[in-house]
Amino acid sequence: MPPDLPHPATALPPSASAARPRSRTELFVAFTLLALQGFGGVLPIVQREMVERRRWMTQEEFVEEWAVAQTMPGPNVVNLSLVIGSRCFGLSGALAALAGMLLIPSLVVLALATVYGLFASDPRVAGALRGMAAVTAGMVVATGVKLAASLRRHPLPLGVTVTLALLAIAALAVLRLPMLPVLLVLGGTGCVLTYRKLKP
Repeated sequence: MPPDLPHPATALPPSASAARPRSRTELFVAFTLLALQGFGGVLPIVQREMVERRRWMTQEEFVEEWAVAQTMPGPNVVNLSLVIGSRCFGLSGALAALAGMLLIPSLVVLALATVYGLFASDPRVAGALRGMAAVTAGMVVATGVKLAASLRRHPLPLGVTVTLALLAIAALAVLRLPMLPVLLVLGGTGCVLTYRKLKP
């Protein structure tokens, strides 16, 4: 279960980032469009829309919220929608963002799954999906590069943050360790070091 969500009165003020959604309906529509665009992965689309296009978050805020989303059980992008909705309108905003991420896209996925079942054995369809997977991998890498740029403004020295990032890559991609222990050890280390750095 996600942690308790803040009341609307405790959500971040508009000055915390360049802009914010004007209503819960706008939040719902935005996440519906995001989910419908996210073939093969929504993260690059969310980062581009939230940070670069709509400017509802700064790059640093997005990195922080993404880190929180990864520590919560369930799909990371769904968790991120809850966090972003909560920071704008509290519990009702979280529910609006979650509904936008899941409601209409789920119906589209069911329809596409039905169509795919009819053509799954066609080698041309399999080839097209492999090509889409390559593009998706490129989008994820590009998003990682964009997010890594925010490390320069992290409270910890750049060498420390880069070391933690490289250790995470090595643990997951090379050693193929489970994500949860890596997140607990390296993420916990980063939290402790940052807390000590910011502690008065």
